[in-house]
Amino acid sequence: MFVYWTYGIKECIIMPVPKETVMAIKSYQVQAQMLVRDYLLADPFLPYTSVLGGIFACKMAYDFTQLISSFYFKKYSNLTRIQQIEWNNRGISTIHAIFITAMSLYLVFFSDLFSDHYFSGLVTFRSSPLSTFALGISVGYFIADLGMILWLYPSLGGTEYVVHHLLSVVAVAYSMLSGEGQLYTYMVLISEMTTPGINLRWLHGYFSSSTYSTMFTCTMIRSNSCIHMAVYWSLWCPLC
Repeated sequence: MFVYWTYGIKECIIMPVPKETVMAIKSYQVQAQMLVRDYLLADPFLPYTSVLGGIFACKMAYDFTQLISSFYFKKYSNLTRIQQIEWNNRGISTIHAIFITAMSLYLVFFSDLFSDHYFSGLVTFRSSPLSTFALGISVGYFIADLGMILWLYPSLGGTEYVVHHLLSVVAVAYSMLSGEGQLYTYMVLISEMTTPGINLRWLHGYFSSSTYSTMFTCTMIRSNSCIHMAVYWSLWCPLC
């Protein structure tokens, strides 16, 4: 492209792109699409790709939480280094909880994957690329969070956190790799909807009075109990 001025008016001349260059660009695009379709998103590689994607997403969520908090929360800079790390870590868990809860609700209640009207066979053996991908993201989160807990042990959690994350990684990874029991795995993961409230309770513990914090805790306990009862009642009663 050439740019020149004529009577004070800027004019541009767009030179035609050589045909060889256009063909080369299209060739690279086709190769990139084949790489994504045949390898990154292919069934044999999808679990591993999604796990790596989950770990990478946790890193992005950590940096995003740190960036937003430093601009919009004045008291964030007054926290100690460990408290800031825990703050950012809870940002990761909140984002993961929102994602996996949305996916669980969709796959269990709205998707046709586990519906008897569209598929035959045992529901415990049903899976799809989407359901496997979402579980892989969750496995990546648990691995990343477990790594942070062990690295800063016991600042981010004690033995109970380590055991919880190990069991979660094993259970979700087995369902992801084998394709078995994904319905029941998502039924359990729906309970992650309480995680944002728990993290909000942690924030109020730092920024509010003890009386308000106690009232907020009682409210969260009641709401979490109601949510768990409603979820399991709606899921298990039809199976009885």
